[in-house]
Amino acid sequence: MFHVETTKHLLVAVLMAFVGLAGPAQAAIKTQLVEYKQGDTTLEGYLAYDDAVQGQRPGVLVVHEWDGLGDYAKKRADMLAQLGYVAFAADIYGKGVRPKGPQESGAEAGKYMRDRNLLRARVLAGLDQLKNNPMVDPNKIAAIGYRFGGSTVLELARSGADLAGVVTFHGGLSNPNPEDAKKIKAKVLVLHGADDSLVAQKDIEQFQKDMRDAKADLTFISYAGTLHAFTNPSVNDPAHGVQYNVRSDKRSWQAMRDFFAEIFGQ
Repeated sequence: MFHVETTKHLLVAVLMAFVGLAGPAQAAIKTQLVEYKQGDTTLEGYLAYDDAVQGQRPGVLVVHEWDGLGDYAKKRADMLAQLGYVAFAADIYGKGVRPKGPQESGAEAGKYMRDRNLLRARVLAGLDQLKNNPMVDPNKIAAIGYRFGGSTVLELARSGADLAGVVTFHGGLSNPNPEDAKKIKAKVLVLHGADDSLVAQKDIEQFQKDMRDAKADLTFISYAGTLHAFTNPSVNDPAHGVQYNVRSDKRSWQAMRDFFAEIFGQ
C-alpha cells in the first residue's frame, strides 16, 4: 500500500512538473487591431505583446513607412513583442487609408510633412493608446519609425512628449521649426545610410546643429555603402535610391536593442 501511494504521488508530481514546463512553451505573441480616435478621425493601430510576460513592461510605439500601416510595421511590432516589449504600431493616415504605389504614398505622406501640427496630433494619439495600456510601464516608453515614420517619431520628440527614447531608421531629418529641438526630452538614436541620396546633406547638417544647440542627447550612426530604406527586404530599387541591406538591417536592429537596454535600464 505504501508503494502504491508513493507511486501515485510521484506520478502527480511528474505531471505537475510537465504542466509547469509546458506553460511557457505554450506562450505566444498576441496581436490585435485597435480602433482609436484623433479628433473626428478613426484610426486603426496594431498591438503586439507576449502573454507569458508578467506585470508591466516597457512599451514601444512603431510608426509606419509612407505607404501606411501594413505588414512591415506589424512585423517589426511582432519582433519587439518577442523581445518582451508591448508594441503598438500607430496609424497616422486613418482607418482604411492605405496608399498604393509611390505616387499615392508620396501624396499622402506629403500632407503630414506639410502640416506638422496634424502629424504630431496623429502620433500623440498613438502614444496615448500605448501609455494607457495596463501592461505598459508609462515611465518606460520609446518610439521607433521607418522612413516617413522616422520623421514622425522625431516630430513626436520635438513636441516635448515624455519619452525615454526615439529611434529613427532611415528617416527624413528636416525640421521647419529648429527651435523645437529644445523641447526634446528623449534620448535620440538616428540610424542612417551613408549613401542615402533621399535625405539631403543640408538637412543632416542642420539637424545635427539643432541637436547640438539644444544640448540634446543624440547618437548618430551612419552605415557605409547603404541607401535609403535599408531595413525593408521588399524595397529594392537602387536606381531610385532605395535598397535593402541585410548587414545594415542587422546592425541597426542591434543598435536599437543596445539603446533600449540603456534607456530602460535592462
